[in-house]
Formats: sequence, structure tokens, C-alpha cells
Amino acid sequence: MARAAHLGRLTVRITWRAARLAERHVQSRSARSLVFAVPGWPGHLPGQHVDVRLTADDGYQAVRSYSLAAPADGDRVELGVQAVPGGEVSPYLAHLLPLEADVEMRGPLGNWFVWRGEDSAPVLLVAGGSGVVPLAAMVRAHRRSGSRSPFHLLYSVRGPEEVWYRDDLFHEDPLVDVRIVYTRRSPRDISREPGRVSADDLHEPVARLEPGSPVYICGPTGFVESVADLLVALGRDPAAIRTERFG
Repeated sequence: MARAAHLGRLTVRITWRAARLAERHVQSRSARSLVFAVPGWPGHLPGQHVDVRLTADDGYQAVRSYSLAAPADGDRVELGVQAVPGGEVSPYLAHLLPLEADVEMRGPLGNWFVWRGEDSAPVLLVAGGSGVVPLAAMVRAHRRSGSRSPFHLLYSVRGPEEVWYRDDLFHEDPLVDVRIVYTRRSPRDISREPGRVSADDLHEPVARLEPGSPVYICGPTGFVESVADLLVALGRDPAAIRTERFG
């Protein structure tokens, strides 16, 4: 039975749709952004995700979930895919799926971990590695909508070569502040020693928030739990902390 998703006030039936790979862009050595053409796509909110289904010649099927990397744009749907070593699906999607090849896509899914353009409160986004994908969609949607809500993105990566969406995140924009935290290798011009996100990293962006400001955290489970605990210790209301985790 098809499920229903709420996109704003519109209820959309969730069914499998044909999706044709139109573009592939390199984000890092192991990460790609994939743009699909999905006829009849109903639109989506930044922060939502989709299921992707691949079917082998012998009928075997595999389904995986991927975050949407960009705001709604007609029938174009952009996903971020990190190729997991030894993975069954992600290496194929990231590196081997031919352009113009078809897969199936179901969505949009998820209505909690979303940012809506009418929100006006300052927002804190915290990403770990490929967890930046849905948060990049929020940043892109923020710029496209002309929102006056201040955004702060704290983005944790192992090293400089693993930063996704450089062209999209690093614009001259007084309302969107992006800071990279390097955990293992940092550029020479960065004074902070490499290490995990700490309370010191969060103190300044948290001070800019209002009492009810939303916080979005996405990344590996351990990263998300650690950051959420730090935020609660800094006085943030747990009810305002929205998390998306993987791994």
C-alpha cells in the first residue's frame, strides 16, 4: 500500500517512480552527488530523504535510503552518495551506474528533520562527514528563498580533501556562516588543532541562538549523540534538537 507524505499542506502519495541518472559530480575521492530526472516528482522539503531501489538482471533487488542534497527543482532530484568500502549499493551508485541508466525512487520521506522557509529564528546546523548532505539542502534552500534567518553551519571532516559542496557552502553571505572543524588533518592556516567537535566549538554559535531556535545534527550515530549531549550541557532544549543519524 502506498504511503502518504505531507509537503507543506499538500498530501502526496508515495510510490516508486522511474529515475534516470542525468549528472554525476565529484565531491571527494569517494563521494559523488547524483542528479536524477524523475518524471512526476511531487517536490520535497530540505532535509527529507528518498529510498532508491536497484534491480539486477536476475530479479534481485536492493533498497537504500539517501538524503536529498538540494531544494525542489521540478523533476530534478539530487542525492549525495558516499561510497562505503565493501558496500553493496553505494560504490555502484557513486562510481559505476552509467549516465542515462534507470533506477527506482520513492519519496519524499521524513517530515521532522526539515527546514521550512517561513521559519525566521536563527538556525544551527551541525554535520559530520557525509551528514552534510541534507544540511547543504537547507543552506541552498535558505539562499534560494531569500530567508532572513541567520544560519550557522559547523561541519566536521577528517581533512580538507573531504569537504563536500565547496562552491555552494562558501559564498559571501552575511546570513550563512560556515565553519569547518578538522578532526585529523587541518590546513596550515588553521590555528585550531585537529580534533572532535567540542563544547568550545559550539559555544559561539549556540550563543547566537534564540531560546526556541532549531538545531539540526546529521552524521554517524556516535557523532550525533556526542554533539547532542554537548548542546544539552550548553543549555539547549532537547526538544529543539533534531537529529538524523546513520551507521
